Amino acid sequence: MGQPYSPLHPARNRRAGSIRRRLTTAGAAATAALALSAGLTATGPQASAAGPTTAKPQTSVEGTTATGQHASAAGPTQVTGFGSNPGNLSMYTHVPDGLPAGAPLVVALHGCTQSASDYHAKSGWPRIADRDGFALVFPQTTGANNANSCFNWFDPADSARDRGEALSIRQMVGKAAALYGSDTGRVYITGLSAGGGMTANMLAAYPDVFAGGAVASGLPASCATTLTAAYTCMYSPPDRTPAQWGALVRSAAPAGTSSWPRVAIWQGTADTTVAPANAAELRDQWTDVWGAGQTPSRTATLGGGTTLDEYDDPSGRPAVRVHTVAGMAHGLAVDPGSGADQCGTAGTYYLDTICSSHHTALFWGLDGDGGGDPGTLPAPTGPDLAGTTDTTATLSWGAVSGATAYVVRRDGVRAGTTTSTSYTDTGLAPGTTYTYTVAAVDSAGAAGRLSSPVTATTTGDTPACHTASNYAHTVTGRAHQSGGHTYATGSGQAMGLWNTYTTRTLKETSPGYYVVADAGCPA
Repeated sequence: MGQPYSPLHPARNRRAGSIRRRLTTAGAAATAALALSAGLTATGPQASAAGPTTAKPQTSVEGTTATGQHASAAGPTQVTGFGSNPGNLSMYTHVPDGLPAGAPLVVALHGCTQSASDYHAKSGWPRIADRDGFALVFPQTTGANNANSCFNWFDPADSARDRGEALSIRQMVGKAAALYGSDTGRVYITGLSAGGGMTANMLAAYPDVFAGGAVASGLPASCATTLTAAYTCMYSPPDRTPAQWGALVRSAAPAGTSSWPRVAIWQGTADTTVAPANAAELRDQWTDVWGAGQTPSRTATLGGGTTLDEYDDPSGRPAVRVHTVAGMAHGLAVDPGSGADQCGTAGTYYLDTICSSHHTALFWGLDGDGGGDPGTLPAPTGPDLAGTTDTTATLSWGAVSGATAYVVRRDGVRAGTTTSTSYTDTGLAPGTTYTYTVAAVDSAGAAGRLSSPVTATTTGDTPACHTASNYAHTVTGRAHQSGGHTYATGSGQAMGLWNTYTTRTLKETSPGYYVVADAGCPA
């Protein structure tokens, strides 16, 4: 059997019912060969060429429905009649119960071989939407548009403003905003792989629609405009200057655009499908658009082996964030679990490292603190770590003139508020690393800009438990593979075949030493 398709391979079909560019027989054969040969090898997950199964949606909302329907736990809800739909896409939504008017809206684009239902089930976005209160739109393409069910990010007929799939997605935004009363000033878009490539193009084409975006294992806007160029971008992106990349965005946007979306970039260092160099080119592109330099304004360490580089706009507010996940292959970063900063389900192209959806939502300001632009107070200097115990972390920072209080956030979630310039966070887990930021609050209750992050690791050691696929365990270093079989790091215990379908539980009994704990892991 040949190698599997990845979620990005851009092999094309002629769209049913429309006049499309035709591939010659030889060209089609070459495309198929490329799609097969470019599948992930021993460094990445193996998947059936058929891709994930598309589940049938639970309900359908007719286009004339006046009120939004809520998604069931089984899957997203289909919405019809959202416009002329020149891109031949389907629209699905997830809306938390009791969502008030004026809430944000997030569009989430799946990768190749995937579906709206698959992305809904595994990306973690529904959990974040339910927690923070915003609506989700899941556009879906099919094999009628593209042989691998990819969004056609490399084709201007589908990715330019008011054309093809791009216009269909824009129509979905308008439909969802009307159904759910969404705040049209707080609309965001994110996507994985081919969905990430389409996300970058949508941000460039519609800066008047999207306040922010997140490109996961994707490519710069307008990196490719032909099928052949698509493969070049994937494996060896053009080394353009920031000004050249930025010019591609400005030429795709409406004339006179001066307000741009804030962009988060997610990339694994072990990605063999989309070269990690694409993250650097994306950074160059969007920092140039924002008038920022390519030297980080600050750098922090997050969980899951993730390094965060932030690039501020001229006003000092983060405009571009680059998240580099050490050792992660091609896919979306997820972190299964019930913690406040966890989300998603591990599987093929959903890699157990860190909850990217959670951190992206925080960047966009969707976490329940009102979102939108921060108050006028500057960021506190610091904070600095004053000390830790097994269960506490004490921070201090410089005073901000005009501040009546300070809000302290742990891993992006509000930990507490204080009127002093120090704070002790309690109830923490031993031997655990946390990331803190602080913002000053003015007399009107508006929180200003966030401080640079500081990490704190509590003392002590608590065994940690991890349940994931054998493939995900190897990606994070909890296990290794040899001859197609998986073995726990440290103990060397056999865990079975190295794939994304065998799920095991490992307990870390000491740093870097893991044992199989399928029978129970109280930690």
